[in-house]
Order: sequence, then structure tokens, then C-alpha cells
Amino acid sequence: MDATHFNTAQRQQWMAVLAHSQPDELAALWAEQKLNPDYQAIRAPETGLVQIQARMGATGQRFFAGDATLTRAVVQLANGTYGYSYLSGRDKAHAERCAVIDALMQESLQFQTLQETIIAPLAANREQRLAARRTQINSSRVDFFTLVRGDNA
Repeated sequence: MDATHFNTAQRQQWMAVLAHSQPDELAALWAEQKLNPDYQAIRAPETGLVQIQARMGATGQRFFAGDATLTRAVVQLANGTYGYSYLSGRDKAHAERCAVIDALMQESLQFQTLQETIIAPLAANREQRLAARRTQINSSRVDFFTLVRGDNA
């Protein structure tokens, strides 16, 4: 296992892209690349709840805002490389695919190909979804302002 071709920040970036990917998009890219790696599930995909904490105004005391569904998986490739995934939602197959891709990305022979054929397209698709959402939100934005009268100054 050669981990010199990436750093922690790069791995965090590709894991975030995988975690935010749409299951059908990832499945299509997986099929397109004809990925069929030899791996075993160390921790089979499992779904549970995590508590979401927030702060009033981002600076106040913490409070529990609610629960969110989380699915996680851990796999090990035949060469011993581990892959992990944590996703919101309940899609176990998607969590397992993400964990396998995380493990494959850690291999120097697969890194560049997977970066170009899976991670980059998924990141671009997410950015398009976010841009469309920003446009939708901005179209209904209301700007409030206050006029100051001369006798109140």
C-alpha cells in the first residue's frame, strides 16, 4: 500500500465528494468504469442515527436540533487497503460503493484514473446542483432596508 500519492486533505475532499454524491450517478460511473475489485466487507453497511447539534447564532450554547440517519461501511481490498464511508440516508449499496472507491483511491495505480473518471464528474454534478439551488433561492430573496427620516436623526 503506497500512500505517498495523496495527503489527508485530498482524501477528505474525495470522501466528501463521495458522501454527497447521488447513488444513481455513482452507480452509473461505477458501471461505466467496469469496476469489479476483490474486497471483503469488514463492517457491512449499517444504518443508524446520529444526533445533530447546533448553536444559536453559531456562537451560543449547544442544543440538540434533532437526529439524522447515517449509513456507514468499511471494506478491505485483497491487498489490505481499507476503505471507509459515512453517508446521510439509508442506501447501503451506495455506502459500500463509496467505501470501495475510497480504498481504490488510496492505491497509486488507480488514483489518477478514478480522480478523473469518478471524483471529478461527481464533484461537477454536485456543484451544478448547488448552483441551481442557489439560483432558486436567490430568485425569491427579499432585501429589507430602512429609510431614515430627517427628524429622527
